Amino acid sequence: MYILPIVFLMLVILFSWSFYKHQASLWNGFLALMALFSLAGNFVFFSIYSNSKLLHTIFLVTFIITAVGIIIIYTFHAVIFIWNGIIVWIRESHSLANLLTLILGIFMLLYPLINFLLFHKLIPKPYNSILEIICNLSIFYLISLFVIFSISVWICNFYRPKNYKDFIIVLGAGLLNGNQVSPLLAARIQRAIDVYKQQASNGHRPLIICSGGQGVDETIPEGVAMRDYAIKQGIDANDVVAEDKSRNTIENFAFSKKIVDDHQLDSNSGLFVSNNYHIYRASSYAYQAGMHIYGLGAKTSFFFLPNAIIREFIAILMRHKLANLMIVFAFILIAVIPHL
Repeated sequence: MYILPIVFLMLVILFSWSFYKHQASLWNGFLALMALFSLAGNFVFFSIYSNSKLLHTIFLVTFIITAVGIIIIYTFHAVIFIWNGIIVWIRESHSLANLLTLILGIFMLLYPLINFLLFHKLIPKPYNSILEIICNLSIFYLISLFVIFSISVWICNFYRPKNYKDFIIVLGAGLLNGNQVSPLLAARIQRAIDVYKQQASNGHRPLIICSGGQGVDETIPEGVAMRDYAIKQGIDANDVVAEDKSRNTIENFAFSKKIVDDHQLDSNSGLFVSNNYHIYRASSYAYQAGMHIYGLGAKTSFFFLPNAIIREFIAILMRHKLANLMIVFAFILIAVIPHL
């Protein structure tokens, strides 16, 4: 009777320890999800084995609402993805990456029909059942991993610096018209400025490092444009520098660390700023560059967030493509072996 509450408590402790050790980890999302399931399991157990009609009623109503809610949430997400894909296509560049949510939304709406036609009408037996098992297991795996990833990304943004920091790295993004700070990039710089002013009010002035090189469609480096923007917002020119050589997030941290070392600052006494959806993946690059620092997430426009999260998720999948391919191969074996 006391096992389920103990399991829940252990999961909460493991989650707390995991988050303390590493801000950005899939284990955080997994343990948080398992703790939620454990909490639900405790409720189900006590409602079933109690003599309380009230608990029985609450359990039944909750079960019905959950079952109906899953269907509604699935449909709602499909519609939202389609709507988001159209909005992103109108407001952003016409690229395949910006079509991700539109393609996913259409697939989600059509999948029940596709599933029925492919596996029950068009493909002969036993190949239909083999392919259906592989597809269903793969989709379940991707959805589960996406939920865990989304929770992990959300958890990342709960970090708040408790101690004074020696430096703040602001990760760059594309410039408008080749030389202007975009609203998305301005949100990152402003988040760094807020931390700077908070610490400066107590007599500590961290170094702001604006990190970003010059793209092929830009007339000046992103780091330079970001530094100029920060100075216009009232930051002392001596407290902000531009890193203008990097071409990606890995180089953002690698070149920024050189600046940190040149200023003889503690490479672990800092933080970085990016948009909230990017904190999870960027954290691993900071560690890779030898800086054990956490990230602060700037707000992202709602219309851009779903597409950005999916792109981040795909990037994580590609970073671990061998492990994911091995899992899919295991699904193939599960589906094929019974038919041998």
